[in-house]
Amino acid sequence: MRQPALFFALTLFAATASLPAQTTMSAVENPAPSAPASNGNAVTLVSPVAKAARLSPAPFSRLAFGGGVSSMGVNLQTAVLANRYMNLRGAGNLFNYSINNVPVSGFKANGKVNLAAAGASLDFYPFPNHGFRLSPGALLYNQNRVSALGLAAAGTSITIDGMTYYSETSDPLNASASLGLNPRKQAFTMTTGWGNMISRRGGHWSFPFEIGAAFVGAPTLTVVASGSACLDQAQTECSSITGSSQIATSFQSNLTAQVAKWKNDLSPFRYYPIASFGIGYNFGFHGEASPIARAR
Repeated sequence: MRQPALFFALTLFAATASLPAQTTMSAVENPAPSAPASNGNAVTLVSPVAKAARLSPAPFSRLAFGGGVSSMGVNLQTAVLANRYMNLRGAGNLFNYSINNVPVSGFKANGKVNLAAAGASLDFYPFPNHGFRLSPGALLYNQNRVSALGLAAAGTSITIDGMTYYSETSDPLNASASLGLNPRKQAFTMTTGWGNMISRRGGHWSFPFEIGAAFVGAPTLTVVASGSACLDQAQTECSSITGSSQIATSFQSNLTAQVAKWKNDLSPFRYYPIASFGIGYNFGFHGEASPIARAR
């Protein structure tokens, strides 16, 4: 499936890339006729085609930088004009956030959200003078994940897969968990939005917005627990949950079943949502005008 998609993208790029050249050649080879003026002097009429060509920037003649916020964190973006209908764009995202004392099945969990991702996309503007776009792309680097450490205070009851245990006073139960939002380190992305970082109408500033998804696959989840558990609050029947005792075997079995349920709850989230808004600034750095404009 990747090869046909890549072939389609390259074909579309080549076809649209040829449009400015074809337009320019037509304008040069078929100039508008001169109309005689009332005073006898000839007046050259500029055709709409030639006028449009004059306003079309040359490929790779403008560059844009921008920043904003998204569902993947704070982002920095750069874009370069490929042709009248397309930009090539790259983006990087980064965000860290800590959460504390979150209750989970009797544990008090302290967690950290770590978002780090980067990718590239091809922004296609079917109507160049307007902001609407379609942007197929790829997430090339993905380290989005959530980690947490949990502790069950001594004597606290916890419920795992419907079974209640008590955290032993001398060796309280604790657990570590890792939620991976990156089962696929590289993934296809598809977004749509409004706003062109390199406006075809001129001007330097833009305020692009986009929504879409990254096809990263279902999140992964691992949970590891240690410490000692008791079957009653009086703590008359206690055992380490990492041994081979009946309590340990029962606890690990319940934990495995509980994690399986959590994974099942997470399975629909195979697509990481993308939503972003930002600001951009573009400028020319190499031969901004079209060939016909440069000739004049």
